[in-house]
Amino acid sequence: MALVLAICTVFSTALGGVVALRSRDRMHLVLGLSAGILLGLVAFDLLPEVFRLWATTSGADQKVPWTMVAFVGGFLVLHVIERAAGMHEPADHDYGDHAHDLAGSLGALGLIGHSLLDGLAIGLAFQVNSAVGWTVGIAVLAHDFADGLNTVTMMRRAGHNRRRAMIALALDALAPIVGVLLAGLISPSDQLLAIYLGAFAGLLTYLATADILPEAHAHHPSRITLLMTVLGVAFMYVVSVLS
Repeated sequence: MALVLAICTVFSTALGGVVALRSRDRMHLVLGLSAGILLGLVAFDLLPEVFRLWATTSGADQKVPWTMVAFVGGFLVLHVIERAAGMHEPADHDYGDHAHDLAGSLGALGLIGHSLLDGLAIGLAFQVNSAVGWTVGIAVLAHDFADGLNTVTMMRRAGHNRRRAMIALALDALAPIVGVLLAGLISPSDQLLAIYLGAFAGLLTYLATADILPEAHAHHPSRITLLMTVLGVAFMYVVSVLS
């Protein structure tokens, strides 16, 4: 099932890229919903599972669990990478031509790497149990749409032509399948799984709060966008409870 979900993310990412090339008039609503889904996944599924796994390990009595260090590390690593790549610079920032081109390329490369980790997360989540695998898979499906959109947007903003943007989009779309296949080659302990899921939860928290929500409200600050975020959180609560 992990591979099937990874294949589904190919279409989700591709759809996001196509929308970026055509129209973004309603994207603030989709992005608001996506951010809510990610926050709900972290709060209602990933962190409870992290705590459950860690409670069975030899480090359960630690005052500050390594899982929480991994959570903060996942958040900060993605923040540092994005700042270094200039992924959140304003559109009118005064880049030189080469620097502007490099920033867009690094930004797209960062998203491709992130999509690879998405696939790895799906594969490892199914090693925990099928319920965690499905909830992680649903969340990845939701935010990979935004990944495809952002990959194309950054490439185009950096001055790349449509062909290069489509190549970057194709790599981004296929990366989760590679991640799932890699996950099938490893069988980590509960301790390593807990640490990895903690880091992934931190990464998703950063994506939701620093990437997707600011973009959702940048040009369309509306109550409807906020409502979509709340609905996304509620959706993941229901999914987590039912699973």
